[in-house]
Amino acid sequence: MNARTLDGGEFELTKERLDALRLCVRGPVLVAGDAGYEDSRTVWNAMIDRHPAVIVRCIDTTDVIGAVKFAREHKLLLCIKGGGHNIAGLATADGAVMLDLSPMRGVWVDKAQRIARAQGGCLLGDVDRETQLHGLATVLGFVSLTGIAGLTLGGGFGFLTRRWGWTSDNVAGMDLVTAEGNLVRASDKENPDLFWGLRGGGGNFGVVTGIDYKVYPLGPEIVGGAVAWPAADAPKVLELYRTMSEQAPPELTMVAFMRPAPPAPWLPKHVHGTPIVAIVACHSGRVEDAEQAVAPIKNFGQPVGDILIRRPYAQTQSLFDATQPKGRRYYWKSEYLPRIDPALCEGVIARAATIPSPHTTVILFHLAGALNKLPNEHSPVGNRDAAYVLNIGGCWDNKADDEKNVTWGRDTWNALKGFSTGGNYINFLTEDEGPERVAAALGTAAARLAKVKQQWDPENVFRTNRNIKPAII
Repeated sequence: MNARTLDGGEFELTKERLDALRLCVRGPVLVAGDAGYEDSRTVWNAMIDRHPAVIVRCIDTTDVIGAVKFAREHKLLLCIKGGGHNIAGLATADGAVMLDLSPMRGVWVDKAQRIARAQGGCLLGDVDRETQLHGLATVLGFVSLTGIAGLTLGGGFGFLTRRWGWTSDNVAGMDLVTAEGNLVRASDKENPDLFWGLRGGGGNFGVVTGIDYKVYPLGPEIVGGAVAWPAADAPKVLELYRTMSEQAPPELTMVAFMRPAPPAPWLPKHVHGTPIVAIVACHSGRVEDAEQAVAPIKNFGQPVGDILIRRPYAQTQSLFDATQPKGRRYYWKSEYLPRIDPALCEGVIARAATIPSPHTTVILFHLAGALNKLPNEHSPVGNRDAAYVLNIGGCWDNKADDEKNVTWGRDTWNALKGFSTGGNYINFLTEDEGPERVAAALGTAAARLAKVKQQWDPENVFRTNRNIKPAII
């Protein structure tokens, strides 16, 4: 079998060479046909179907170092898989050496220092479960099966963003294996330029094997969940969302969405498959305050379903999981918004009425708060003018339906992108997004990122990402 080299050539992976790789690591080394290869190579988005030449399932940082040195010695293409949840499939590449970090899922909480240390293969749910044992939480996303590394390296947002900023704003330090196979620490005090670049600049500088997060007292019980109404009520529901979110305290995050009703047990059967509008709310403050804050949602109109209740915070963090299973086909478009305009709501309603798949959703997620208080140059994720994110979340089952669903997603984006700040979320960029969309996500940070790249990876070993090439100095 052959692997791809960095210059586009081929390198024969003989038995002797694979045996040499196995001597460098303790974890399994897998090639096509081996048990576990298919599970490792596949990612969440079934539109991505790539075949690495060899997969190293790393069980510790030493395995990562061994695999990186092997790839570097032979100038082989590298890709890194954490949770494998990135929509563009950046975790995998044909003919590459894949480092699968999924066995590295340890989490340790220092309650006194208010730090949670998580290995690079952790999923969001791993961190949430462990931190909640201590009544603590950090800012993570809203699908518990997402990998922490990809989320954090791209910025990251979730139900706690309004209180504490982007996920990357809440990182105290990272451990990283460089292109030379060295383990380094990145923090405000150690390699600060690298630390800056890692907080939103993508997986461009090395393999992140550990992340230290700042954690905050929260829960374990909060008020969270969803209320749904028939789509005919959408004009009034979205107006409720607009006015409430503009006045909401930072403890309250609200998400509005429109889609065909899923066959969820909290929705009556006669509603399944019919168009609905819903508001998801998470109030992470005192439960008594939370119940008062969400009362206008629960008392509005004639809902067809209501699960906005007291519940464990960790449970709230997995509410979206069932809507985004691994193995479906996904095509997204996203834009940051400065506000919710009534005209935007009209556009969302019109486009949602034409959704071609029972799984597709148009989402408005409230972000405004802590992230807006830091200067744009604080980190590469930038976009400190964002108040909401619009996500056009195409999702369907069959390859034969690709064209109509992708076309709908692009048409919906074209109809709504005029309301954007001009920025977008780099983790939501699909495989076909070009350099101009990456530039819109990173803004003025791109030039500085190129200098960081020149220092830490001048040969562009780590390139299967939203790649910023080394600056020519």
